[in-house]
Amino acid sequence: MLSIATNKDSIILDSFAGSGTTAHAVMKKNKEDKGKRKFILVELMDYAENITAERIRRVIKGYGEGKKIVEGLEGSFDYYELGSPLFNEDGNLNEQVGIEKMREYIYYTETHDYLTSQQTVNYPYLLDYKDGTGYFFCYEPNEITTLSYDTLNIVPKTADHYVIYADICTISKEQLAQMNITFKKIPRDINRF
Repeated sequence: MLSIATNKDSIILDSFAGSGTTAHAVMKKNKEDKGKRKFILVELMDYAENITAERIRRVIKGYGEGKKIVEGLEGSFDYYELGSPLFNEDGNLNEQVGIEKMREYIYYTETHDYLTSQQTVNYPYLLDYKDGTGYFFCYEPNEITTLSYDTLNIVPKTADHYVIYADICTISKEQLAQMNITFKKIPRDINRF
């Protein structure tokens, strides 16, 4: 199937990885034709680490003993486990994932770029600036945050536009428009990808 359906630079997705047969076949095909195919395997069963990933490690390094030794096919792979979902069943933020994951998600949904800056003591709500826009996530786990004239000191430098997430906003839409601020209510305005 790999010979028919892929070229040397294909990415193969197997969403039911099982014992890792697809990964084994991809690495074998790459060795045969000097390809650079990649694979993405998904496995939800609890044996993913001990069976699926372990088989791939052995295929890469080689396995067996004596006359039954099988040469490794070389290559590499990364193994990841899913964390807690960012949203709960109600569609609200799952606070168990932690503030950093929420900040990363919001920045990515707004900019399609990865958040590289860290939270600071002086400006804890600042995510970052990109293309003339400042992005802020005014979030506190145990209290309601309000965007008001009194809290506009969250903005450390001038930008052409601001996107500010908070629980409540007491500034009128007209005033927000004059100040080039887009207010987004937590959590309903956070887009799901």
